[in-house]
Amino acid sequence: MSGFLQNTFNGLVGGAFYALLALGLAVIFGMLRVVNFAHGAFYMLGAFGAYVLLAEAGVPFWAALVIMPLALGLLGMVLERAVIHRLTRLDPLYNFLLTFGLTLILQDLVKSRYGVQSSPYATPTELSGSVDFGLFDFPTYRVFILGFTVLLCAVVWWVLGRTRVGMVVRAATERPELTRAFGIDVGKWVTPVFGFGIALAGLAGVLAAPMRAVNPLMGADLIIVVFAVVVIGGLGSIFGSVAAGFGIGLIQAWGEAYLSDFPIVSQTVVFVVMAAVLLWRPAGLFGREEAPA
Repeated sequence: MSGFLQNTFNGLVGGAFYALLALGLAVIFGMLRVVNFAHGAFYMLGAFGAYVLLAEAGVPFWAALVIMPLALGLLGMVLERAVIHRLTRLDPLYNFLLTFGLTLILQDLVKSRYGVQSSPYATPTELSGSVDFGLFDFPTYRVFILGFTVLLCAVVWWVLGRTRVGMVVRAATERPELTRAFGIDVGKWVTPVFGFGIALAGLAGVLAAPMRAVNPLMGADLIIVVFAVVVIGGLGSIFGSVAAGFGIGLIQAWGEAYLSDFPIVSQTVVFVVMAAVLLWRPAGLFGREEAPA
C-alpha cells in the first residue's frame, strides 16, 4: 500500500510539470493558433537561468523563482511582437517551423556556452529533508512542488473565471472567433497571453532545476509528452490541459512502477492513451467539437 501511495505522489509531482507546461501551451494555442514547439526550450532556459544566477551571481532559488519567469515572459512578448505576430495570418505550419528553428537556436547557444553535460542545482536548504506521511516518507521539495503547482493552477483558474480581464482572456483562448463577434479586441491580448504562457514554462524550469539534471536537452526530452498531454486534454482547453497533465503523470508513474518488466509499454503508454482518446473524441477529452461545415 505504501508503495502504491508513493508512486501516486511521484506521478502527481511529474504531472505538476506537465500541467504547468500544458497550461502555457493551451493559452498560446487557443489565442494565437500557434503550436509553440519552443516551449520546451523556454522550460530549459528557466532551469539554466536559475543555475547561472546561483553559480555566477549567488542569486538563491527563491529569487530565481521570480526573476526567471518574469524575464522569459518579457522575452516571449518581444518575440511575439517581432517575429511570431508576422506569421499568424499564414498557415500554422510556418509558425511551427519558426518555433522549431528557435528551439534549435536556443539549445545550440546554451550548448556552445555550457556544453552538453548536466549541471547540478542544490535543493534549497529550507526544503531539504522529507515529510513523514505515516505510511511513507516523501521529499519535502517534491511536496512543495505539488502544493505550489496546485495553488498556482487554482489562482490562475480563479483569475480566468472570476475577474473581467481573466474572463476575456479565457473566452479569447477557448472561443476566439465568438469573442471577436462580441466586439472584443482579441488582438491586444495576444502579446501578454503569449508572454504568460512562456513565463509558465520558465517557472516550471526553475522548479525542475533542483530535481532534474540541468542540461540543454532537458526541454526536448519533455516537450513531446507535453504535446500529447495538450492533445488529450483538448487543444485550447485550459482545464483539460491541467487535468490531463496530472492524469498523464499518474499513468506514467504507475506504468514505470508496475510495468518495469515491459519498458516499451511503460515508455509508450502516453501515446497509446493519446491515440485512444483521439479515436474516441478527436477534439480531446475537454476540447470543443468543431461544428460541421
